[in-house]
Amino acid sequence: MQCPHYDAGRCHSCTLLEIDYPTQVLDKERHVAELLDPVSDGTTWLPAVSSVESGFRNKAKMVVSGTVAEPVLGILDRAGHGVDLTDCGLYPEALQASFGPLAAFVTRANLEPYQVSGTGKRAQQRGELKYLLVTLSPDGELMVRFVLRSQEAIARIRKHLAWLQAELPALAVASANIQPAHAAVLEGDLEIPLTERATLPMRIDDITLDLRPQSFFQTNTAVATELYRQARSWVDEVDPGSLWDLYCGVGGFALHCAAPGRAVTGIEISAEAVAAASGTVERLRGDGQADRFRDVTFAAGDATAFAVGPQGPDLPEMVIVNPPRRGIGADLAHWLETSGIDHVLYSSCNATTLAKDLAAMPTLRPVRARLLDMFPQTSHYEVLVLLERA
Repeated sequence: MQCPHYDAGRCHSCTLLEIDYPTQVLDKERHVAELLDPVSDGTTWLPAVSSVESGFRNKAKMVVSGTVAEPVLGILDRAGHGVDLTDCGLYPEALQASFGPLAAFVTRANLEPYQVSGTGKRAQQRGELKYLLVTLSPDGELMVRFVLRSQEAIARIRKHLAWLQAELPALAVASANIQPAHAAVLEGDLEIPLTERATLPMRIDDITLDLRPQSFFQTNTAVATELYRQARSWVDEVDPGSLWDLYCGVGGFALHCAAPGRAVTGIEISAEAVAAASGTVERLRGDGQADRFRDVTFAAGDATAFAVGPQGPDLPEMVIVNPPRRGIGADLAHWLETSGIDHVLYSSCNATTLAKDLAAMPTLRPVRARLLDMFPQTSHYEVLVLLERA
């Protein structure tokens, strides 16, 4: 992928851009194989799932800088100056086309870009709009989130929102997130809906997930589709009567792996994600799929606390874990190791912590694994591992 911003030194987010894409994938396969080598004797590695090299991201996180009259959407350089990335090659055309109307809306609604001058105790904050977060669904609809310093601009956003909807007909969901802290934290707890619709449908094969503003979803829809397909295939081979999906998010694994007669429980710390997953399963039951989703439930809670807590004799026959980059940690790994559960499906976005977790579960051996390149042009990737009790 050729990028004028990389060539000019304005943006080096794509750290592997100078390496041809097939080599990137091979290097990632070697990397994960080396990390898992101590615990992967006898593991069958399936061919890696590659991505398209550009235009694959379904979400844009745009820092807003510049002025009300001339806003800049993109990133900040090391000096704190805005870099326009509205033509970034990682974004598909539908996302790129949304940035012009959104920049014009910043001017129309008088949304002053957030900035800080000075340092230390003398640092002064001014402006309201920190980020624009834009998500594109597989069907071309958009979710736009305005990350604001305070609620001061809410009335102006509401006043001019009809103009933005006319200029951007794909806009389906809009909300404002209030993040008052001057810290490296993307968003705050308070989310204010601005449109009647509150969820963005993310259609993945025969499952349409309901994505709410504060819910996490994989940034590469095509590769996420392959991830869920592979998970469903391996789970169906094991054919458990009961399944836990820990760190379930909006229910991607739980819903794809649901089957008639299979009890599925999803646990997620984010109440917003659980509300989205619960809404999805209710809709699916009403769409004539009651048998498949009859025994699917979701609950908000800490995955480790749920598993390690007093569950009584009703342990599942299989567990899926899809933790953040820190991995599942010692407590949950120890519980899985001693639980007697025969099959675990581990989806990891950080092979280093995956290797550490697997080392803590020596009787749960990796029998199959597959790399899925969710993040071309970077060193990051996803890996799915099927563990079986030795």
